[in-house]
Amino acid sequence: MSSEKQQLAEKLGMEVVADLSTQTFPKELYKKIPYSFVRKNLILPIEERGDEVLAAAADPLNLNGVDELRFLLEREIRTVFSPEEEILKAMNECYNTKEGAASQFLAHMGNGNAKEKADDSIDTYDLLESKEEAPIIRLLNLILSEAIQQGASDIHFEPFGNDLRVRYRIDGVLQARHSPPREYQAQLLTRIKVLAKLDIAEHRLPQDGRIKLKMGGREIDFRVSTIPVAYGERIVMRILDKGNVLLGLDQIGMLPNILDDFRRLLSLSEGIILVTGPTGSGKTTTLYSALGETDTEETNVMTIEDPVEYKLPGIAQIAVHPKIGLNFATGLRHILRQDPDIVMIGEIRDAETAEIAIQASLTGHLVLSTLHTNDAPSAIARLVDMGVEPYLLSSTVVGVLAQRLVRQVCPHCRERYRPTEEELAELHLTHEDLNGGVLYKGKGCSQCYGSGYKGRHGIYELLTVDVALQSQIAKHTDITELRKLAGLQGMVSLREHGGHLVKTGVTTVSEVLRVSRKHDE
Repeated sequence: MSSEKQQLAEKLGMEVVADLSTQTFPKELYKKIPYSFVRKNLILPIEERGDEVLAAAADPLNLNGVDELRFLLEREIRTVFSPEEEILKAMNECYNTKEGAASQFLAHMGNGNAKEKADDSIDTYDLLESKEEAPIIRLLNLILSEAIQQGASDIHFEPFGNDLRVRYRIDGVLQARHSPPREYQAQLLTRIKVLAKLDIAEHRLPQDGRIKLKMGGREIDFRVSTIPVAYGERIVMRILDKGNVLLGLDQIGMLPNILDDFRRLLSLSEGIILVTGPTGSGKTTTLYSALGETDTEETNVMTIEDPVEYKLPGIAQIAVHPKIGLNFATGLRHILRQDPDIVMIGEIRDAETAEIAIQASLTGHLVLSTLHTNDAPSAIARLVDMGVEPYLLSSTVVGVLAQRLVRQVCPHCRERYRPTEEELAELHLTHEDLNGGVLYKGKGCSQCYGSGYKGRHGIYELLTVDVALQSQIAKHTDITELRKLAGLQGMVSLREHGGHLVKTGVTTVSEVLRVSRKHDE
């Protein structure tokens, strides 16, 4: 649709601005325009040129919207065409929650007294429409939008004796943000439970739910988990921002030789490929990226996940449902009756699922799955511990990819420093290995919220199972021997990949040491 509108705009002689990401938007103008107007008309002022205002519009024929904008700004308007998705992103940036808004609102709330002290017996559904609850709704909206704006993956609501601590997980590390007073604690947590359609009267058992919201045209899901603790209920909200899903093996940070080997494994018609790492290490993104490359009109790709985090076009995705008996093993059995070429299992958790995955591989399917292990060789030993026979593993597992996510040095406050010999020794580096003998770190700024880091980058090690490794696995799955053989075949370890990123100024030594495990060599 956007391309048709762009063609129309060009016929009408309109200037086309296809990318608004580098644009600096005039705050004094868009602050005069209601968010609802921009959302409805998809028109946004982007620049002042003399006496007129340049406005980006997604619809070249929306003359009424242009007239309304002229009335709102009391300026002459000249429109340029921009795609709808560009205007939505720009609108989200302009109207996003300003930094510190939640803290300011909390301070304002703290100046007055709560009209009623919230307690566990309060009728939450009535409160949703009460005037007393409106500040709580606004506070939660501010916290959610602030967390999304700052790129958080999780929001933690943690009750303690006198207050409620709110922390965001940003780039894999928890950072304290707010402490609402105790009198607002029950109301705030209850509001979350209402949105997630949880039982508000149940405070003794853990519960799981989901919230769907939109923010500036972006669809955002929240996975909500509650658990009873000493001072009430602890709630963690996992943010699933569909606009932030980075799909594509080219974009997740693999070294060129690892990428080539991994793609070669994905081209195989049968075998098991495992992706390992702790929770939050990017395994799902890697698997989705791999599926995106393997999904063609000639292949039938099916997945079973817990839960389905992001919906992929053209791929049949099944969510497990333990309450009705649909677990990984049961679902996998039925998937194999659907004539799949490629099967993705969210996680191999038990011997039954592992055995069915092995059988699927032996009968001509390519199986992708995840395991929670520290490195690639440990995945083989983990499957043996589950009860899988080593000779079956040697003939089915074709590769294991271990990964972690390291925080990147903030580009806005990046500065050089000269590392010590001891610091470099941890990654087997010397000053001669460095460009100019220096490394980089962030000193902390407003862009990275004082952390010195902004964004994350993957580090990977890929174990490809060749003839020598097959023989070793069939005989004995000693991790030390497997790691030694993998090193002889040229496997780049997590720390070695991390060392490369340190040398090139992407991350720091402390970050690589934080996420990787040292092995005796």
